[in-house]
Amino acid sequence: TDDRQFVKQQIVDCSKNFQKINAECRIVRPDGSIRWVMSGGDLLRDELGKPIRMVGAISDITERKNIEEALKQSEARWRLLLESTEEGIIGINTHFICTFVNRAAAEILGYHQEEMLGSNLLVLICACHEGGTPFIKEQSLIFLAMAQNHSYSTDDEVFWSKNGEAIPVQYSANPIREKDIVSGAVVVFRNTTESRAMAKKMDHMATHDMLTGLANRYEFERRLSQALLTAQDDLIQHVLCYMDLDQFKLVNDTCGHVAGDELLSQLARVLKEKLAPEDMLARLGGDEFGVLFEKHQISQAMPKIEMLRKAAQNYRFVWEDKTFSVCISIGVVNITAKTRKVTEVLSAADAACYAAKDSGRNRVHIYHEEDTQMSKRHGEMQWAISLHDTFEKEKFFLNYQKIVPINNRKMGNLFEVLVRMRDKQGNSVLPGAFIPAAERYNLMSSIDRWVVTTTFNCLQNNSRQFDKLELCSINLSGHSISEEQFMLFVVDSINKTGISGNKICFELTETTAVANLNQAAIFIKEMKKFGCRFALDDFGSGMSSFAYLKNLPVDYLKIDGNFVRDIVDDPVDLAMVKAINQVGQVMGIKTIAEFVENDRIFNKLSEIGVDFAQGYGIAMPQLMEYSAH
Repeated sequence: TDDRQFVKQQIVDCSKNFQKINAECRIVRPDGSIRWVMSGGDLLRDELGKPIRMVGAISDITERKNIEEALKQSEARWRLLLESTEEGIIGINTHFICTFVNRAAAEILGYHQEEMLGSNLLVLICACHEGGTPFIKEQSLIFLAMAQNHSYSTDDEVFWSKNGEAIPVQYSANPIREKDIVSGAVVVFRNTTESRAMAKKMDHMATHDMLTGLANRYEFERRLSQALLTAQDDLIQHVLCYMDLDQFKLVNDTCGHVAGDELLSQLARVLKEKLAPEDMLARLGGDEFGVLFEKHQISQAMPKIEMLRKAAQNYRFVWEDKTFSVCISIGVVNITAKTRKVTEVLSAADAACYAAKDSGRNRVHIYHEEDTQMSKRHGEMQWAISLHDTFEKEKFFLNYQKIVPINNRKMGNLFEVLVRMRDKQGNSVLPGAFIPAAERYNLMSSIDRWVVTTTFNCLQNNSRQFDKLELCSINLSGHSISEEQFMLFVVDSINKTGISGNKICFELTETTAVANLNQAAIFIKEMKKFGCRFALDDFGSGMSSFAYLKNLPVDYLKIDGNFVRDIVDDPVDLAMVKAINQVGQVMGIKTIAEFVENDRIFNKLSEIGVDFAQGYGIAMPQLMEYSAH
């Protein structure tokens, strides 16, 4: 609207009240455009004070008003941004008085925004080091930022909330400058309680075995490396034990992997109770354990080692209506200044353990250099002959386990193929027992070829079931995907059998894929030309899962079952599963949850939006007799 009437009224008021005119107003031109003007004027009087005329001027201030309006809109947008962020943002002057506090900052610290405005920030947050040690104002990064006109940041300090709760934070302090003079600072911070808990759990997972809670092989080898250095530099002796459980396969094959897992967990506790806190017990893989006695000679360690052997011998494992006795064979190695490599001392301990087994099991064997050839021959040949014998006598067989869609029931059959072998007594041997040995002696490629050939033949010979098949998943090892000849073998098998590649999914473990990243990417790219799909198994178990995912064009992520099994009760595991599923959705990758053992887990996965489920709560593995039921 036009403000001319307002200006006229100003003139009238001026003549009546003898006051000056100083007003901003809008003028609408005949063409409809609007201009802002500043109208100013004063009343002139004669010698008697009587008004005689009005003198004034009008200046165009449209450009200035436009700039002011733009600044107001910009400030509004910035305030909206500051209020919507989840990071706390506080503005202070040089006296540490809060001049601006956003919503997130007040909520994190437990205040209302009005309470914090005008208050001293250092008094509000009582900043201190993460350990709780307070520091004076001059040591605060906020003070340093203003005093030195420089930005600082840290992630190892603590703020205190209004109710006295210590809040670990990551924050930065940045000076505010006006005409090159520091006039205050902006403090940006976030509560790192959850992320630190996640990082702590991830660190623990990286160094500990998920099943037993003991140190894992990685952490054990790290400590062993340190022990070797002290042996070489300080001439301190240590003792290494390599222990193998003798009856584990019987329990696993008779009662299933759940019983086997429980046996390992219970035995780990039994062994740990016999050791001092400084003695390191670790699960090295499968049913193998290791103990490191630092600053021990053989004579000092042997009573403890014998105690471990007897503890295992006296232990009874009860599962449902069955009772099992177990025992361990132990190989012992003395670590001295002559010991050079971790691989050498582990190999020696492994050889000594095999010697204990060959001598009748439930024994302790101390390694001596003259045992090398005998132990090597017995250890390596035992597995090599067993696996070769399995191929010759066709003792491998296949199981399959169903995979079900969680929210889409109209899909066809999905299942994963699982390889098994039979020992001399005809008992089923799970892959955890023979796969490590097959990898060690370069037999995995042969096993993978057998699995692919047998699976394709099963599908070819059962066309009725094949028509109902949505997806058949086959595991592959790192050895196989690294061989160019293996890829050619798979292509030839597809061509010979006429199997449709879009019904085949090859599974690679995350660690295998990352360790063979280039070869895996090439293999995936070439096999996708035939319609084959790919799944990344045990996803989340590695520390660089998301970083490598962009380089691997997979179709499915199989979420590591160690996260899935506790999602109902463990918020950190739930957060991990949600994060993996969300990344999968963003990248257009379907997610499969492993270790789904009950309806509570299944329902929680449904809430999250995970696509598929697999586990004993869905279906037990079944014998694959040239058909998929």
